[in-house]
Amino acid sequence: MQRTAILVDGAFFLARYRKVWGERDANDARTVAKTVFGMALEHLKALDRPREQLYRIFFYDCPPLDRVLVRPLSGEAVDFSRTGAAAFRRELHDQLRRQRKMALRLGRLAERGEWKLRYNAYQQLREGTLAWEGLGDEHFEPDMRQTQVDMKIGIDIAALTYKKLVDQIILVAGDADFIPAAKLARYEGIDFILDPMWQGIAPDLHEHIDGLQSVCPRPF
Repeated sequence: MQRTAILVDGAFFLARYRKVWGERDANDARTVAKTVFGMALEHLKALDRPREQLYRIFFYDCPPLDRVLVRPLSGEAVDFSRTGAAAFRRELHDQLRRQRKMALRLGRLAERGEWKLRYNAYQQLREGTLAWEGLGDEHFEPDMRQTQVDMKIGIDIAALTYKKLVDQIILVAGDADFIPAAKLARYEGIDFILDPMWQGIAPDLHEHIDGLQSVCPRPF
């Protein structure tokens, strides 16, 4: 039976969401969740497959930071579990769980309880538009990274492949961490398609996928 599984790197999707759907409220969790499902259906339509051939949508993300951290310059304590970003993430996960054919896969945040300069602050310092003495708390962000997400994506690709649950996998992602899993799937006969949501990819990635397909609006 022809069936398609769609795997979405949540952090990547949310980062591209603001650029692709700039007219939509990126803090509206219900709309974001529906957009994920709608994009999956657009992929099936582009591949001339009926929606009945959708096996499942897998969305990979991490729970929000829920610790109290002390800001690096002012010494102010901030409870990140009460921030708007944390509330949005919790609501998004709840909305995703309610979506038809959706499986939410959660990793974890590895954080050191420290702070790092934001990328745009680095740029401003290099360009000279920001002086070191002008740094404030707003120029820093918690030093943390996702863990287990890439592993869960790889395990699911392997399981879908070896159990012959699908004949096609679409991965919404923007980096090359998926290459070993993609090679395995293709070796076993899976049609492996990458959706980078119109973000450019390295030229050598093309040899590890069967197709490149972005169905969201192309940002200007």
